[in-house]
Amino acid sequence: MRRRPGVWQVVAVAAAALALGIASTVLLAATHPFPSLGPSSWRAHGGRCAPPAPAGRTVDVLADDMGHMGPGPGARHGMRMMNLTVHPATVPAGKVTLRVFNAGRLAHEVVVLPLSAGQSAGNRAIGSDLRIAETGSRGEASRTCGAGTGDGIAPGTRGWTTLTLAPGRYELVCNFPGHYASGMYTELDATR
Repeated sequence: MRRRPGVWQVVAVAAAALALGIASTVLLAATHPFPSLGPSSWRAHGGRCAPPAPAGRTVDVLADDMGHMGPGPGARHGMRMMNLTVHPATVPAGKVTLRVFNAGRLAHEVVVLPLSAGQSAGNRAIGSDLRIAETGSRGEASRTCGAGTGDGIAPGTRGWTTLTLAPGRYELVCNFPGHYASGMYTELDATR
């Protein structure tokens, strides 16, 4: 006849499994053992890069996705699969440093485009290449662990740019194919 395990044995096994699960999660989070998708240049620096001391006002931009690329169930008319979050959303006109952190699983960029009177963020025409026109761009942050233009800000890293904004409304966008249509846009206002 076999003995059934006691309550304390079951609790001990459950506690050991929980401790093992927590320890392995912490280890995986600390070591980043899984490579990111994309070119090796995107993976070069991990999340440890930091921009230099900002010039002028600082605007922090968070680029995020759900690990999904392409138009979702209507970014313009429903849940956004990807997004850009800006803080603060209003700054004095003049020199502004955008510090972008990519919290998503895909590479992203931030392009600064002027918004005309009556135009709202997220309403630009999307071309057959799943991108919008960058006419009038004031600058961009698209270099992993660096300033200005590059091949994209790798997941878990930062990119930045410093530019001079005249008073007005601006749309910050990720213009990688499909990202704008999936909701990667926000507004930044520069006041007098």
